[in-house]
Amino acid sequence: MKFENPLIHGHLIKRYKRFLADVELSNGEVITVHCPNTGTMLSCSTPGSEVALSVSDNPKRKYPHTLEMINENGIWIGVNTARTNGLVADAILGGGVSEFSGVERIKREIKTSEHTRLDLLLHTATEEIYVEVKNCSLAQKGLAMFPDAVTTRGTKHLNELIRLQGEGKRSCIFFLVQRMDADSFAPAAHIDEVYAKTLKEAITKGVMALVYQARVTPEGIEVVRPLPLSL
Repeated sequence: MKFENPLIHGHLIKRYKRFLADVELSNGEVITVHCPNTGTMLSCSTPGSEVALSVSDNPKRKYPHTLEMINENGIWIGVNTARTNGLVADAILGGGVSEFSGVERIKREIKTSEHTRLDLLLHTATEEIYVEVKNCSLAQKGLAMFPDAVTTRGTKHLNELIRLQGEGKRSCIFFLVQRMDADSFAPAAHIDEVYAKTLKEAITKGVMALVYQARVTPEGIEVVRPLPLSL
């Protein structure tokens, strides 16, 4: 995925109220930007870090700038979770995910039960595969981890994948690591023990678990390689 327009650079002052951040631009102007990330952004929200912003031309938006990525210790980290599903879908259709060869089309936002939607439904010539996608921005000492905050919603999604798998339908949890300073992945049990245990249960019951890494730069974001998962 290439950004259509050049991103605007600045430095993070602070992130607050979950979806807002203050940024100082290179000309000294301080602006408030939209931060599309529901997590704590642990390890990728240090005040003073360089950030890159996109700008919306929607006149109805109160905050036209969107925080796309942040640079921590020389590594760009993708924090705009609104892009994650599209990045994964494009990688699958482009043949970049070897486990999903033969996918002909993808449907987004699939309602699977009364109160649950999953991100993607993959269609091949012979089967359908339900996929829930999670953006991973947390990494420490080369280990990428998810989640960065307790996520009851994430656990609900895992239980839905377990249910579908038990009904004979293929299901998958897909973690996209949007930073290049990690070489493996594990659930963050020290942050959300329930999620980690449920992920292990899901895998035990046949749910596919995939981890792929994306190279993040101000020019674009590209899914580049799989990472090993450790429980």
